[in-house]
Amino acid sequence: MAEQKKIAFLVAEEGIEQVELTDPWAHVEKAGGVPRLLAPKLGEVRGFNHLTPADAFPVDTTFADALADDYDGAVIPGGVANADFLRMENDAVELVKALAAAGKPIASICHGPWLLVEAGVVRGKMLTSFPSLQTDIRNAGGDWADEEVRVCDMNGWTLVTSRNPGDLPAFNRETLKAFELG
Repeated sequence: MAEQKKIAFLVAEEGIEQVELTDPWAHVEKAGGVPRLLAPKLGEVRGFNHLTPADAFPVDTTFADALADDYDGAVIPGGVANADFLRMENDAVELVKALAAAGKPIASICHGPWLLVEAGVVRGKMLTSFPSLQTDIRNAGGDWADEEVRVCDMNGWTLVTSRNPGDLPAFNRETLKAFELG
């Protein structure tokens, strides 16, 4: 039997748009992948339903202890606070750089692409996001468009992006394809 693919879900300690974590997570599991929750420190992280605190989730490993070689791809959920905290986590930024350099697929939704901008990996990529990020993405050299989902294979790695929770069906479909799951 082939080894199951491990998919890193990169989150901050709070502010995660919960459905953008739980829905792709469930799809990865159902397709036979092994999702792993990565955060700044061990313990639990807090999901949010927009601005309302929601469920807690146990962290599997820290960014500092994670190696790109240990994962077959990554998902970066949104949430304004989640993404803003994430882009300030040097170990998360370095992990994203390493994943992209290793040619691993990355899927990011809503505000999640802020971490990609901080990591300097959007130059030459076509992507979408929550509309408020479009100037940041363009200033970082990305080609932003208001589309349900964008898949870009340029620069040696696959990037899947979507705008918001309403895009999750398309996001999940393209993410599983990029991860070669299901």
